[in-house]
Amino acid sequence: MHEHAGRPARPEDLIDLDALTGAYFDVRPDAANPAQRVAFGTSGHRGSSLDGAYNETHILAITQAIVEYRAAQGITGPVFVGRDTHGLSEPSWRTAIEVLVANGVETLVDARDGFTPTPAVSHAILRFNRAGGAQADGILLTASHNPPRDGGIKYNPPTGGPAGGEATGPIAARANQLIEGGLKDVKRVPFERAIAAAGRYDFLAAYIDDLPSVLDLDLIRAAGVKIGADPLGGASVGYWGEIADRHRLDLTVVNDAVDPRWAFMPLDNDGKIRMDCSSSAAMANLIGAMAGGAGYDVATGNDADADRHGIVTPDAGLMNPNHYLAASIAYLFAHREGWGADVAVGKTLVSSSMIDRVVAGLGRRLLEVPVGFKHFVPGLLDGSVGFGGEESAGASFLRRDGTVWTTDKDGLLLALLAGEIQAKTGQSASQLYAGLTGTAPRPTPASTRRPTASRRPVWPR
Repeated sequence: MHEHAGRPARPEDLIDLDALTGAYFDVRPDAANPAQRVAFGTSGHRGSSLDGAYNETHILAITQAIVEYRAAQGITGPVFVGRDTHGLSEPSWRTAIEVLVANGVETLVDARDGFTPTPAVSHAILRFNRAGGAQADGILLTASHNPPRDGGIKYNPPTGGPAGGEATGPIAARANQLIEGGLKDVKRVPFERAIAAAGRYDFLAAYIDDLPSVLDLDLIRAAGVKIGADPLGGASVGYWGEIADRHRLDLTVVNDAVDPRWAFMPLDNDGKIRMDCSSSAAMANLIGAMAGGAGYDVATGNDADADRHGIVTPDAGLMNPNHYLAASIAYLFAHREGWGADVAVGKTLVSSSMIDRVVAGLGRRLLEVPVGFKHFVPGLLDGSVGFGGEESAGASFLRRDGTVWTTDKDGLLLALLAGEIQAKTGQSASQLYAGLTGTAPRPTPASTRRPTASRRPVWPR
């Protein structure tokens, strides 16, 4: 643990935004240096412009490679393009649009010129593709929970979820080839021309208006569950207030500040600024507010692109991500009558074995996959997997009728689920987890926040 972990960031911890963006445009990566070549991890290509690992050259090449890849795959629909609040996301978003439009690709950007959570892009792709015909895909400019000095770009194919190696391998190889060739095969138009040609899509309205299909928001409202939501300065900042207003929830946005330096963040365990909503150090502000009597039944945090969730309860503080996954699975499979008996539960192989026990108790099939949310995409897409969750506080699940919601991690969804759990059972998600471990009485379901003892237990024995 760093000596300043969990404490407010100091001036010396903050990035120089001018230097960061200047390096994005001015630094030319060395194609012979492995650390400066395009490389896709589990969530795209990431790095810092200051290290020559994420620069305009990279985004020009990667976007051109995506254009060529989608053409080779016969993908002719629009590309949904979103960005988060990292300092490098805005310039790289502009660069990507310049290349897409120059190549004649239909490009859709946010109608409100706002930030776009990863799950909202996944939702948009699936919503468009549900109609049939030309298929859409997406590009996200996000470094997720990485420190403010980093940038990131990831590609979501028509399945809506993270691209697998069959896509990222050829894209990375072609991007490096383009860089080695001096970008001579990259097409580009000025940004003013590109943004004028781009179409508009209301990511926020499409996502938020559809939430009742996946969550019982009426129950949360009727039970009067008090929710505190902290976007941690990320892309969900414009979403939480709208969710409260449109669905009339008792939900407070704890902090609506957006600062690409993240000056308001407590330092993470290693002394860096990192928007990791599963870290007690990074979540120190929200944990402290909850412990100080903020009065919320549940408080939640999201990382910069809102694909991860952190759940804080009055009785347990910040929940261990694996504990919340186990409680969520047990609750959902006891309360989703629209999910068939053959619908499976998905987990990564490094997630808690407690999930295995919960699934066995439910009499459900367990799908265990390698690390990477991309492995859940096929099952979520066809409805054969009801819930896919990974150890790093990322998950998504099906709509109430058993059809696909998103095929990428959805931090807003999992945060709101904690409110539904509270409303339905009258207990926090952490109390329900304690019941699963045998350290607390088994809860019983109720139509309000106060449990009704005459109902049968919701948990499998």
